[in-house]
Amino acid sequence: MSPLEARLADILRATPTTLQVLRTVRDLDLPDGMVFSGAVYQPVWNHLTGRAPDYGIKDYDVAYHDASDISYEAEDVVIRRVAAAFEPPLRDLVEVRNQARVHLWFEKKFGADEPYPPLESSAAALERFVATAFCVGVRMEADDSLSVFAPFGLDDLFALRLRPNPLRLKGAGGWARTTGSAKARWPEITVEGD
Repeated sequence: MSPLEARLADILRATPTTLQVLRTVRDLDLPDGMVFSGAVYQPVWNHLTGRAPDYGIKDYDVAYHDASDISYEAEDVVIRRVAAAFEPPLRDLVEVRNQARVHLWFEKKFGADEPYPPLESSAAALERFVATAFCVGVRMEADDSLSVFAPFGLDDLFALRLRPNPLRLKGAGGWARTTGSAKARWPEITVEGD
């Protein structure tokens, strides 16, 4: 584990709600399960800027990858199973998606400005996020260790810097809306590539 990965793990362990979600996902034994997006990068920004650990977190994105059945009905069974593992209000904040079926609905939901090919794993979804600082996922292992997945590293995350994902088309994915929302909650961040 790199020094930044260790630092990320320490911050997440000090973020009770994210830690609870990580433990629950691990205990549910979802195939290729992990927590990513705001539940991972936002606690880091909160730590670095002196805010409460859960400040600004709108939801907790839980990913799993099960290509054996990519029907909505199969995904819904998992969504309900995960929801049953949490008490309100957290139950309503945990969003579960089978990454093996995202390609079926992504373009329609977010606009057809770029193709979204099928993903081969949950970690592969991280390469599709809009900003490099968002491209971070974490899995709690059986021994309580945290595995970190960050295809672009963690430098931008810890530098409070938003840069466009170099694998995405320029201007795709609602860059202005996404960065504007982040900047409104964390004015300390810098945005590159507008």
